[in-house]
Amino acid sequence: MYNLHAHTFLSDGDLLPSEVAVRYQAKGYKAIAITDHADYSNIKSITTAIVEFCRKWPKGSSIKVLPGIELTHLPPEQFKPLANYARRNEIKIIIAHGETAVEPVTKDTNKMALKADIDILAHPGLINDADTKLAAEKGIFLEVTSRRGHCDTNNHVIKQARKFGARLILNNDSHTPEDIISPAQLNQIGLNAGLTQEEIDTIYRNTEDLINKRKDIL
Repeated sequence: MYNLHAHTFLSDGDLLPSEVAVRYQAKGYKAIAITDHADYSNIKSITTAIVEFCRKWPKGSSIKVLPGIELTHLPPEQFKPLANYARRNEIKIIIAHGETAVEPVTKDTNKMALKADIDILAHPGLINDADTKLAAEKGIFLEVTSRRGHCDTNNHVIKQARKFGARLILNNDSHTPEDIISPAQLNQIGLNAGLTQEEIDTIYRNTEDLINKRKDIL
């Protein structure tokens, strides 16, 4: 029902934000976040563009679109100032690109991102105990993803979250039309990764709570 990790051609996706929204709407989603990749080179332009897009999205639409951003491959010390910038400029869903096992992500990215004002640590790879505890303490969501490659460590992320009481979120991390799978398919991704249906239902409730917390600012 929800996907808070989607990319457009504002970064490395294939589609306009409007087409991303319409395609998710056609699949039956209730809410999404547009979360294009950002660093110091483009954060100003992306935040301006996506906030304007979401502000103009029809209020009566059957799908809610939240402005988000994914802080990606940053030097770890830059997560805090850029997350603060995004929050000040009306970005509602802040994702940090975690230490996925399939990309050369800088050491301590998970830790430093979790110390910043973020909502979701995406594909955190083989996240360690200390960082999982920190996520649990701060109420930051750890992502279980359908994204090829990044999904290889889903089972580890789930086990760590269970061990330390961290919250999970189930996301598409879509870049192309083919990535926009149905809610039922996303649900199955979670089951295949080792989640129970009861755990997935809790994820949906927690995701809805996050959306409700952020939606009233635009």
